[in-house]
Amino acid sequence: MKRLIALASLFLAMFTTSPANPVNVGDAAPDATASDETGSPVRLADVYSKNQYTLVYFYPKASTPGCTAQGCSLRDAYAALTAKGVAVYGVSTDSVESQRKFKEEQRFPFSLLADTEKKVIAAFGVGTTFGFSARQAYLIHEGKVVYADHKGSTRQQADDILGFLGRAGK
Repeated sequence: MKRLIALASLFLAMFTTSPANPVNVGDAAPDATASDETGSPVRLADVYSKNQYTLVYFYPKASTPGCTAQGCSLRDAYAALTAKGVAVYGVSTDSVESQRKFKEEQRFPFSLLADTEKKVIAAFGVGTTFGFSARQAYLIHEGKVVYADHKGSTRQQADDILGFLGRAGK
């Protein structure tokens, strides 16, 4: 089974498109709009202005094992993240209905954005494979990217963010 997973990962890597201009630490936080799991439009620039920190994390596909682990990591640490002033937004190319179902099933206390037109993905320079976004995470503070995880974690996503905030004295 591990060999099959490794071969599948290698195969997918061959078809991954690299972003032309990935967002990096120090860059201005990208602005884009996508619908949340209720179908309401969410403009990221508005989100940034309302929060001390905004975590925008990308995942390939709702309700898959790795994406569920990543989201549950953030769900389970949500109280600690919000205590540090972090608002969380998950982004994938899934439909509004898929995002709603995923959020309900996993009891996520944060919004999931349905980036069906890939506007948020493009704004952040996130790579895609077969139309699915790469797993990445960005922490925004005062309109700037202060943390960029271009590989994205699954089970440790929250720990990575909290660790960064701790090292930064936040």
